[in-house]
Amino acid sequence: MTDAFMTIDALLTGTPLPFRDGDYSAIAKKPVEGAVRIGWLGLEGDAVADTVHHGGWDKAIHLYPQDHYEWWRERKPGHPLLDAPGAFGENIASRGMTEAEICLGDRFSLGSAVVEVSHGRQPCWKLDHRFGARDVMATVVKTGRCGIYFRVIREGEAESGLHMTLLERPLPDWPISRLFRLLIGGGHKNDPDAVQLLADMPVLAEAWRERARNLA
Repeated sequence: MTDAFMTIDALLTGTPLPFRDGDYSAIAKKPVEGAVRIGWLGLEGDAVADTVHHGGWDKAIHLYPQDHYEWWRERKPGHPLLDAPGAFGENIASRGMTEAEICLGDRFSLGSAVVEVSHGRQPCWKLDHRFGARDVMATVVKTGRCGIYFRVIREGEAESGLHMTLLERPLPDWPISRLFRLLIGGGHKNDPDAVQLLADMPVLAEAWRERARNLA
């Protein structure tokens, strides 16, 4: 369909570990060597601690564009988390496309698997705690450098170094940057009609459809 693609720098998985005040988190993910099985709920070997807010069909795989890392390094100079992929708890460290170019409903190859964009990542306090800073979550909300969530359409396997090629784009008017601005960044006040459309859009993750219904 198109020549658009992203390059996979790394595939990462993690397991729940002590995080803060008795909380556990699997945000500290590590790169996996070789082929990784992609199942309906994400990468084999990956796990979540908070099953209410993480994981599941609509949040099977989290991608964070490595294209943003240099921008973050300028704002967090010398921060060790930014020396390698995984700073934001991503399963896929990619480069070549960001939230401005990736649209809701886009389908990409992921090795022999196929994945579909379901929504953006809504940041939480865990990013601030992970970075040891008070402004990371707020900066994500302000700038829209949020990352992407995928659901798995076809199981398969993948490895780093491959391209994620865009296979289908049914909704070219709905880049994730626009969705994030409307539903998370306060933009709903200026475009209520768009928010109403999102509330009735089946491909959008249920959590964000519910948010759109509340904002509308």
